[in-house]
Amino acid sequence: MPRLPSFDDLIVGFDTALRTLAAKPVSQRPHPDAGMEDTELSEEEKAHAAGLMRVNHSGEVCAQALYQGQALTARDPAARDALRQAAREEVEHLAWTERRVHELGGRTSLLNPLWYAGSLALGVVAGLAGDKWNLGFLAETEEQVGAHLQLHLQGLPEHDAKSRAIVEQMYRDEMQHACLAKELGGAELPFPLQVLMRNASKVMTSTSYRV
Repeated sequence: MPRLPSFDDLIVGFDTALRTLAAKPVSQRPHPDAGMEDTELSEEEKAHAAGLMRVNHSGEVCAQALYQGQALTARDPAARDALRQAAREEVEHLAWTERRVHELGGRTSLLNPLWYAGSLALGVVAGLAGDKWNLGFLAETEEQVGAHLQLHLQGLPEHDAKSRAIVEQMYRDEMQHACLAKELGGAELPFPLQVLMRNASKVMTSTSYRV
């Protein structure tokens, strides 16, 4: 039987949404670029790097909502714990990317509330499908995020060491989440669903880069 969220779950979920969208995120770990000097970037390079980091920030907003929705309906306590642990690390990613966007003279996406709502709904549906599909959805999401981060490493200015350090650590974290989801029994998603997820991700990334 599907697991329906309790009233306490909903209260915690509402608090998470408020903190993700309105509060300043805090990282428990040192920022990956801590102690690094900012290099000289042209205005064009700054704008491009800020756009990429804004996309990464929006991706972390989506991740918070996705994992929250998945944890609300996950049946297996181990799956819920894995999702909540991933969400805690994504809060750190939020803090890293938000600060870097501002350092580059940019702002976070105006569409983050929309991305959050859509991702939360997807997470709830994934959880209702059953734990093996829920974890499989987590693994596929993280692998697709990892692919985007690799593209961003190629696209960032070569001498923007601070942004690159952040993206590199995010990539390592995302791959760990994907491996954990598979170890806990995540099933490989059907190919058409993988394609649908990639296409939805492209809409988010191309829009968040500009808005």
